Amino acid sequence: MPSTTTRGLIAPHGGTLVDRLAPNADELRKEAESLPTITLSPKQSCDLEMITIGAFSPLTGFMGEADFKSVCTDMKLADGNIWPIPILLAVQDAPKVGSRVALKAPNGVLQAIMTVEEVFPHDKKLEIPHVFRTEDEAHPGVAQVMSEGDTCIAGPVESLTVCVDPDGPEAFLDFRLTPAQTRDAFSERGWRTVGAFQTRNPIHRAHEYLCKCTQEICDGLLIHPLVGETKEGDIPAKTRMECYQILIEKYFRPDRTMLSVMPAAMRYAGPREAVLHALVRKNYGVTHFIVGRDHAGVGNYYGTYDAQNIFDELDSDNLAITPLKFEHAAWCKACEGMASGKTCPHGPEEKIFLSGTKVREMLREGKTPPMEFTRPEVAEALTAWARG
Repeated sequence: MPSTTTRGLIAPHGGTLVDRLAPNADELRKEAESLPTITLSPKQSCDLEMITIGAFSPLTGFMGEADFKSVCTDMKLADGNIWPIPILLAVQDAPKVGSRVALKAPNGVLQAIMTVEEVFPHDKKLEIPHVFRTEDEAHPGVAQVMSEGDTCIAGPVESLTVCVDPDGPEAFLDFRLTPAQTRDAFSERGWRTVGAFQTRNPIHRAHEYLCKCTQEICDGLLIHPLVGETKEGDIPAKTRMECYQILIEKYFRPDRTMLSVMPAAMRYAGPREAVLHALVRKNYGVTHFIVGRDHAGVGNYYGTYDAQNIFDELDSDNLAITPLKFEHAAWCKACEGMASGKTCPHGPEEKIFLSGTKVREMLREGKTPPMEFTRPEVAEALTAWARG
């Protein structure tokens, strides 16, 4: 059943925490045997899971045309709630309005049944430039949308599962908490203010610095890596999770730190995706969201702080979650520690600048990241992965 909030925590986006996991799974499974089937892409399967568990609240299914157009042009749902990226089920052959269809994950697992309430054209010329600020098909998000179907179907979903591959390497069942579960965990720990760190990379020293600054102002920290679909070349989630666990065990206070995974797909949409990531964390019960340099960016498509500046354009009351805007942090040889432009007087010649891209480059070259870059235990885990 839907709920609003948990013992004083921040309200979910739109006011109600959605839950689309059906209680009658056996009946739905039997019904699906006679229904037409749509096999979802990895991104669509991730989106369906996010809808199911309420991470995409207030969405109860894939978006209709009014929401789609409003999101593209105004970054709002048709009801006025902030929403930055369309959540669509684009197909090549659309079923009729009023029909029911079985939605299967890429591995063939029956994931949900959907009632088709709307069929409309997938206006890629509207979506792509608004969402990605580019039409360059070299951009992974643009390429992904271009490869999708030309027709969208919309309607509520009745889901049978929240994890289509529980035995897979990226299931992380012990860490795969729903928004309702993280909210309960925060309440049990007595956390009223919670900061969240979004990542698709191993945590290096700059990330650690941002996380610990956040812990100074919040009751607790949720390290919340994305484990859904990412682009080729990103470090696998299994390796990243090992690094997170090592780091938390040795360098974070366990009573102030929590690790969970988010089964979302990356869009690499920069500023708009930063807003989506914030709203999702709001649904998980988070009050403060870390927005660092080039959040959810790729290549040179976005300015260094575009993902921070976009929050200044939004209705803060509707957004509700507080963005924590950090400048580029680096190891300063003169200060002998992590610092940023706000805290350190020394020039770039004294800095060792850090990034996930730099880590991947070093690993490809067979180099071990230095202590100023990442903790030695994390470096060891990464080099072990790189060696295969």
